[in-house]
Amino acid sequence: MIAMWQELLNRCKIALMLKTPFYDPSKSYEENYDQGPFGSFKDGEPFDGVYPARGGAQGLRGEPTVDFLGQKVYLPFGIPAGPLLNSKFCKGAFEQGFDIAVYKTVRSASFPCHPFPNVLAVKVEGDLTMEKAQEKLVADGNFADPISITNSFGVPSKEASVWQEDVKKAISYAGKGQVLVLSFMGTVREGQTPEEFIADYALAARQSMQTGAKILEVNLSCPNIGNEGLVCYNLEMTEKVCKAIRAEIGDIPLILKVGYYKDDEDIKKLVEIAGKYAQAISAINTIQAEIIDENGNQALPGKNRSRSGVCGASIKWAGLEMVRRLKRVKGKGERVKIIGVGGVTKKEDYFELMDAGADAVMSATGAMWNPELAREIKEK
Repeated sequence: MIAMWQELLNRCKIALMLKTPFYDPSKSYEENYDQGPFGSFKDGEPFDGVYPARGGAQGLRGEPTVDFLGQKVYLPFGIPAGPLLNSKFCKGAFEQGFDIAVYKTVRSASFPCHPFPNVLAVKVEGDLTMEKAQEKLVADGNFADPISITNSFGVPSKEASVWQEDVKKAISYAGKGQVLVLSFMGTVREGQTPEEFIADYALAARQSMQTGAKILEVNLSCPNIGNEGLVCYNLEMTEKVCKAIRAEIGDIPLILKVGYYKDDEDIKKLVEIAGKYAQAISAINTIQAEIIDENGNQALPGKNRSRSGVCGASIKWAGLEMVRRLKRVKGKGERVKIIGVGGVTKKEDYFELMDAGADAVMSATGAMWNPELAREIKEK
């Protein structure tokens, strides 16, 4: 009886505090890819409002004034790589007022998705500190506000010929004052040499450039060769990858997507690498932790899925801290831009990260469960 009432209470929380997510966690990745997006991304009224901006009223009928890596946008706010699976999702994002849409990370060849489920609600009291992340976190299917989730997809990708055509379609959906960013990564393969790993990043970069995307993002917050952790934490490999990518893409603006760094010396080195080969750093992706169900068993089925990335409200502290530390390390002379990501679930979070030194802000989990977040920020 208690369990039944608890389930009803959780459902009420969803109904009262969270909107219909544009990615349905009760469906598989393929079902979302084929049938999505959902909620207001599918049938919502397109945003066409006037909102406050520098110099007075601005809106879709005025001229965009904010520079985002060479592209003029109305508001430097968008959705990072992850929940925008294809051009239909990107179209929904643009129509709902997200002026920067990052197409989900692609690979040079097809890659399967992890088994269902891929998204679960994570129970975290307050901030998911690095100390708490060493403990086991309980997850289930009851999503509530303030929302934190774990997402475990394995960065699936269609064949390059498929996503290249779809990206071109996504680019065409960008309206005035909006821009599509294409995210890509290399793939770890059994028996692969470091040189082959780097070459695959370069190939994915070349394929991405062929779509005509005006801004590219390299996902460095993914498994490194030999499962040594994330590429971004191996700064020697990071620099080699970035150098190879720059040789392929010419002068196209490049964003480095990274995780949370504990050491300021690593941040300093990262900024140096970005200064040579990129135009912006996007931080952070997620914080990893061991995820279990209420019975103490592995919550996400399959090999190598005991640990998974956590995102949402509980990691806002880390995203905010990284913005401040990046700002402090790079100082005023460094041209590298900062994109603040992590835990942005309310309109106030956008302004807090911008005040901390971000040049742009993005929201994944927050936007997923509140597809009207961009218009709320613009109306404010």
